Amino acid sequence: MHSAPAPFDELDRKIITALMANARTSFAEIGTAVGLSSTAVKRRVDRLRETGVITGFTATVEPSALGWRTEAYVEVYCEGAAPPRRLAEVVRNHPEITAAMTVTGGADALLHVRARDVEHFEEVLERIRVEPFIRKTISVMVLSHLLPESPEAGATQPAPAPSPE
Repeated sequence: MHSAPAPFDELDRKIITALMANARTSFAEIGTAVGLSSTAVKRRVDRLRETGVITGFTATVEPSALGWRTEAYVEVYCEGAAPPRRLAEVVRNHPEITAAMTVTGGADALLHVRARDVEHFEEVLERIRVEPFIRKTISVMVLSHLLPESPEAGATQPAPAPSPE
C-alpha cells in the first residue's frame, strides 16, 4: 500500500477524470480531449498506476442484477479499543460487507452491507455480532439512492448463493 500518491500535474488530473468517468475510454479519445497523443496518455497512465495514484479499474453493476436486493449501513460499537487491524480481519470474512471504515463519533466503525434479502441481512448481522469484542450494532436500511450514478449505488461482486438448508 502506498502511503502518499506521487504528485501529478493538470494533464494527469484530466486523464484521471476521464478514466473515472469511463474506464473504457481509449487512450486516443483521452488524448484528443487533453491534447496528447495516445502513446503519451498510455505512458502517463502507466506511471500513475506504478506510483499508486491509479489503483485499479472496475465495472459498476446494478446490484439487483447480481442478486443484491437489500442494502444497509451498520454502525459497529466495540468493547474497549478494538484495533482497526482486528476489525479489518473480521470484515474480510464477510463477502456481504462491501466497504468498512473506522469513524469518529460514537461508533467505532461503519460497514456498508449488501444482502440478497432481509433474511440474509439478518444472518450477516448475526455473524458480525458474535465477535466477542462487538458490543452492539445499529443498522440503517437503504431505501433508494439519491445519486444513482455514484459508486456506492453499484455493486462490484455478485451475491453469494443461498446456504443449503
